[in-house]
Amino acid sequence: MGDYVDLDRAENGVATLTLHHGKVNALSVELLAELRELAAELSSDTGRARAVVITGGPKLFAAGADITQFAADPSPETFAIAEPAAVRRVGAAFLHTLNAVAAIPCPTIAQVSGFALGGGCELALACDLRIASSTARFGQPEILLGIIPGGGGTQRLARLVGPAVAKDLVFTGRMIDATEALRIGLVNEVTEPEQLDARTAELAATLAAGAPSALAAAKRAIDGGLETSLEQGLLVEHEEFVTGFATPDAAIGVRSFLANGPGHADFAQITVPTPGPGAV
Repeated sequence: MGDYVDLDRAENGVATLTLHHGKVNALSVELLAELRELAAELSSDTGRARAVVITGGPKLFAAGADITQFAADPSPETFAIAEPAAVRRVGAAFLHTLNAVAAIPCPTIAQVSGFALGGGCELALACDLRIASSTARFGQPEILLGIIPGGGGTQRLARLVGPAVAKDLVFTGRMIDATEALRIGLVNEVTEPEQLDARTAELAATLAAGAPSALAAAKRAIDGGLETSLEQGLLVEHEEFVTGFATPDAAIGVRSFLANGPGHADFAQITVPTPGPGAV
């Protein structure tokens, strides 16, 4: 058990990261450092998982950054903003940690109950998929504090839901419920609270049983393609496609298809994904 984040590994290759920091899971520099170390572990050749779930537990995901760390004096009576160098250190903690989460070379799922606001919403955005309880609430309220999102809220959010919707959420700072989050594409699925654990575990197990090198390559191709032009993105896909035929995934999957048709390949025998060109 970590001071701020717990890592649990299941026999099927699913790793679960659970945040625990006070009543609201405030994303402090200390929590972010611990999360970054665990993301690096799950990205390493020796510690790699087949699927990763990130959760804040049944009550809430994360209500945002630890705002006190942006203040030289957090007392309302004598309040003072921290020096620029201190603000930059906190911002860098978000930048590097959420990039490390996004770079985990297997499917990642944010399991969201309750509030996912500010940095909490940005942590969910750094995952590949988001499953929300009907109790979930999302938002980027930084504008209401006179600042802007600093953990990907102006970038990952716009790429996920489009710039017009992202501007609405960022400019107004409004909070949306799970139904609206599903409608705009911020989450992939909404369940009732009592079904959230089971549904997340089911999806994670399905992904963990899949072709690990192919899943990692698909993630690299999609994420890498979004960072460039369509022409260059198609070249990224082409290289991943060709390289993929040299992996155990292809040998097992194609052989199984020729013998039994689609959907019967046993990829569980592949214990560690083969790192590709963009692997951490």
